[in-house]
Amino acid sequence: MNIENYTIGQSASLSKIFDTEEVKAFSELSLDRNPIHLDPEYAKKSIFGQRIVHGFLVGSLISAVFGTVLPGEGAIYLHQEMNFRKPVYHGERITASVVITDIRKDKAILYFDTKCENDRGEVVIDGKAILKV
Repeated sequence: MNIENYTIGQSASLSKIFDTEEVKAFSELSLDRNPIHLDPEYAKKSIFGQRIVHGFLVGSLISAVFGTVLPGEGAIYLHQEMNFRKPVYHGERITASVVITDIRKDKAILYFDTKCENDRGEVVIDGKAILKV
């Protein structure tokens, strides 16, 4: 991982469908058992009308891009900001994308814009991140 290998505008993405079993597993791992994520009857009465995926589970797809694609193996997360724009429903396909916006070569640090979108092109999460390579 050489800082010279990266350029402003370089980007990468990954897509995933978050199914109900994964939401249940995340609920157990995170201890977030909010019924908005798990109980169809409860969720039906909410502003969303159905169960939604945990925002941090969706946001973890950004981490997957960083750890496996860009910058890739060995990258160290320094900062992540996430704005939750729209709900993600069970079974929805989400694409996480990252774009390098700045590079600090003397410290081997990359700055990114990050976002997650559904298949309708709606941004469900956006933000910024900083990683060391």
